[in-house]
Parts: sequence; structure tokens; C-alpha cells
Amino acid sequence: MVFVTAFSVFPQNGDSTKKYGTYCNPLDIDYSYMSHYRARNNVSYRSGADPAVVNFKGKFYMFVTRSHGYWSSEDMGNWTFIRPQSWYFNGCNAPAAAVKDDKIILLGDPSGRGAVIETNNPELGDWRTNFAVINVPGGVQDPNLFVDDDGKVYLYEESSNKWPIRGVELDSDNFYIPKGGQTDLFNLQPEKHGWERFGQDHRSDLKPFIEGPWMMKHNDTYYLEYGAPGTQWNVYADGVYTSKNPLGPFEYAPYNPISYKPGGFLKGSGHGSTVKDNNGNYWHFATMAISVNYKFERRLGMYPAGFEPDNGQMYVNTAYGDYPHYLPGTTVENHKNRFTGWMLLSYEKPVRTNSPLVEGSPNVVDESNQGYMQEQITDFGINRINDEEIRSYWVSQANNDSIYVEIDLEKTSEVRAIQINFQDYKSTVFGRPDTLRQQFRIKASLDGKNWKVIADHSKNERDMPHAYIELKRPETARYIRYEHIYCTNAYLAISELRVFGKGGGKVPRSPKNFEVMRQKDRRNANLTWDAVKNATGYVIYWGIHPEKLNLSAQIYEQPNYELRALTTEQRYYFQIEAFNENGISKRSKIRSAE
Repeated sequence: MVFVTAFSVFPQNGDSTKKYGTYCNPLDIDYSYMSHYRARNNVSYRSGADPAVVNFKGKFYMFVTRSHGYWSSEDMGNWTFIRPQSWYFNGCNAPAAAVKDDKIILLGDPSGRGAVIETNNPELGDWRTNFAVINVPGGVQDPNLFVDDDGKVYLYEESSNKWPIRGVELDSDNFYIPKGGQTDLFNLQPEKHGWERFGQDHRSDLKPFIEGPWMMKHNDTYYLEYGAPGTQWNVYADGVYTSKNPLGPFEYAPYNPISYKPGGFLKGSGHGSTVKDNNGNYWHFATMAISVNYKFERRLGMYPAGFEPDNGQMYVNTAYGDYPHYLPGTTVENHKNRFTGWMLLSYEKPVRTNSPLVEGSPNVVDESNQGYMQEQITDFGINRINDEEIRSYWVSQANNDSIYVEIDLEKTSEVRAIQINFQDYKSTVFGRPDTLRQQFRIKASLDGKNWKVIADHSKNERDMPHAYIELKRPETARYIRYEHIYCTNAYLAISELRVFGKGGGKVPRSPKNFEVMRQKDRRNANLTWDAVKNATGYVIYWGIHPEKLNLSAQIYEQPNYELRALTTEQRYYFQIEAFNENGISKRSKIRSAE
């Protein structure tokens, strides 16, 4: 595949603009510290969840749960936080946003009894309302506003493990009050739909949650997305029902879920929104779980999305979803496949530091996580910094400008990008102070003795919790060194130092003896294959048509996988590939399972 890369400029010290052609999940925005859930011991946590993204006059506006404002972007790579001039409610919980005529309309009062607000100048943030409350039985939870082609406005809402997604038309000429009663649209059926089951890897018998509706219209079909089964799980996902009418009846899409990411560095891809960019391509923004400091500790991911041209099947491509991908401004041959091909070079490579790990108890402070952290974190050693798990992290005993971390890539490689994921360990920051920043240098070396600065953020003044650095040009290196200057938190904690590029060795061979066996419980299937000698991991693909294997799961090291996300009455097709730092194997032959 041939890519034409957009113009890329190496950012200077303190420059708040990244002129990159790529991005890497989780999105590197200045996530707010939550103050509405002060967990035990007054430990704070960052979170970004439930993104509602709209395209308004060629710019993108992203509204996120309880963030004291919202973000704007022209390229989906640089996001600028906006503190609104006026705000008619305390924060914005699971916000709903839509474009109506020449304004953005918004709903998200945490009380569930709020009013629609609007502005024609979101950069200024002079939001206005007539204070007419949308008063429906049970209140409004996780709302979505949808403006149809004919100008009619609809509200969809619910967040419950009992009640269904509901819809109602709003009177846009009369303060957006409901026109008639709500219509029950659909609910979860976990006894049929394996991916709707609660718990880590769908292994809980607790009742799952349906939430976060988002309506899209493509051609003459309405696509009503919804999130399930619970925000704190690795299997948090979005599904979709379709209809020819905005209030139904709706039909379950047999290719569900559409947005699913149970493996990899950062897991989960639920309660999202889908938006069209300025090139006519779709993108899906979703909620991803950390859930260490608190079950609602979350981040945002962005994935290529769209509709199959022959039958309108909706897709969200999460394969290699936390590796670098090309931004909308970069021309690619196929929008569905925007992965750069830059592989992870740093996974479990030898790493050392001059700072001993901190001593103390794990930063898990909320027992209502319901077992999400299957192992409590008790090891904060340097080996945690490149284990490709965002929920584990290294904690330095010191926080000063003499600390370094050094990774030996073991072979000379072509380095294209770096991502530093800072973590909150015993943080006491709340809200959005203007003092938050991370300062550091990244150096590269061929021999571990002579070093070259390849990224200098020593005078950085912006908040970069998931600092992603696309290099101006490829660097040939064996050693990568992070030199710490400053971070706002009392402790320096890094969940992952990730190095991307291309190794100089051989790509792995295609996995052999790939087999799929449906279990007696047809929601589950056992996938088996022979281990590949030099593979870092595997990516499994599946779908309901052999040419539309749009769902995927990324697995590190061990072969074999139990997939528990199938629909009982549906036939599926499967394929697998192996990957390492040098590239990706050919895919196996396609297997089918009745």
C-alpha cells in the first residue's frame, strides 16, 4: 500500500502546535482531574470519557464528561481546550452535541433534568438557553441529540442495566421540549449476544449496562450506536441497530459489535461518537479504560470508521489501534487501513534507570472496581515501563532533572515515533490547574555512549499526559533514553515508554494450523494455532463475511484465544496474522464456524 504523508514539522520548545501526519492512542489531550469522585485517601485521577464530537463549519468540537469545558481542533491532531464564557450547569455528564442550523446544541446536565443550550460561537463559548427543561420520566441519562435532514431533532438516552434505549422527537420551535412520550427502542440480549455480557472478558453473570446512544444517518438508513457492557472492562464496546425511521423499529446488526478492542496496550472502545471529517471520511471516538485509581479512570481513542460501499455495513477499525496511525490530513490509499506500519520496538526490551522504584502501597483506592484489576499492583519496578500494559507502571523515588530511563532495542532500528504515557501515582491534583506540564528530552544512540537529542521538550509549557512525538525524520538507533526534567505531580510515574518504527530483522511467518471450534455455548469459540518462533504477538480478525473481517483482537506472546463475543445464531469467518518489531506476517487461510 502506498501512502502520501502530510507535511510534518518537528515542534520546538514550548510550541503548543504539533504539525504531524500521524497520531497515537490514547489521544494526547490535557485530560481533567476529576473532583466529583474524591476517592478514598483523597487520591485523584484523570479521566476522559463519553466523547461527543461534531464537525461545525469545518472544525471539530469534542465534548467530554465533566471536563470543565471542551476541545476544538482543525486537524484532529491538535486539540485546544476551551473554557466557556457561560455554562448553565455544573459540568457536563455524558454530553450530547449536534449541529442545528448555524449553531451547536448541547445537552448533558448531570441532574438529568437540564435544558438544551446552544451557541453560534463555540470558540468563545457564550452558551445560551431558554431554561426549558426536558422533563421525561426517570430523567435523561447519557443523552444524544440528532438533527435529521429535514431539520427535525431527536433525543436518545439511557444508562441502565434495566431500562432500554429510548427515543423521542423534540420540538425545535418550542424550546426543545419533547413532542409526545418516549419510545422504547431496544435493550441488551446478553443470552444471544456474547459481547453484551458483563465483566472482564465477558466473564461476569451480573446484569450488563446499555448506555451512550449515538445516531448516524448514512444514505437512507439510521444507525443507532450504543455502548455495552460496562465502562471499566476491557470489552467495553459499541454496537449498532439500524432502521429506516429515526424512531424505529430497529433491527440488530448481525455484524455487531462495531467498535471492539479487548486487547493491546489500552483496552476498550465503547460509548463513543462517529463524525465525518472534511475529506468525507468517518472517524469513531471511543472511551478506553484504565480503572486503576478509580473505575472511572478513562481515556479517549480515535479510529477510522465508515460504511461498506456494497451493503452499508458499519465498521470501526481498531486493529493495531494503539500504534501510530495517519491523521485525516494525510492521504492514504484506503481510509479503513490508516495504520502506518510503524511497529513497537520497545516491548520487553532491556531497560534501566538511575532512580530506584518508590516504596509504598498500590494506588488502587476503590473497591467497587468489582475485581477489574485482577492482580493488585505491588511492583512498580522499571520492568513495568515497557510491558505494553497501561494499568502497570514504574514509579520513581525521586522527581528531579537527574533521572533517566534507557531502553536497549537490542538491534539497530529505524525509529519513527515515541510515546511517553505518564501515570498518576498518589496524585492530589483536582480540576484543571494551569500549571500542569511535563518536561523531558529524548535521546538516541547507536552504541549507548554517544547520544543525540531527537526530541527536546525541556521547556515545554503544555500538558502532555500521553506525549506522542512524531520525529521529523527517521532516526537510526539502538538505544533510546528518556531524560526527565520536570512534571507537576509529586511522583514521576510512567506507565509506558513506547518506541515505534521498523526493525531490521525478519517478519514472522504466518501462523500454522489455525482452527476455530464453536463451543456448546455458541457465544464462545476456541481459536487455536501453532506458536510462531519470532512473533511478538498475534492479531485475530473475524466477521460475518469473508471479505469483511472488520473485528479484531490483539494478543501478545501466547497462542490460542477464547473469543466470547459472538452472536448465537450467526455464522462467522476468521483469520489470523503474527507480528513483531519487523512487521506483519501474511494472514492465514480463512476459517469459518457455523
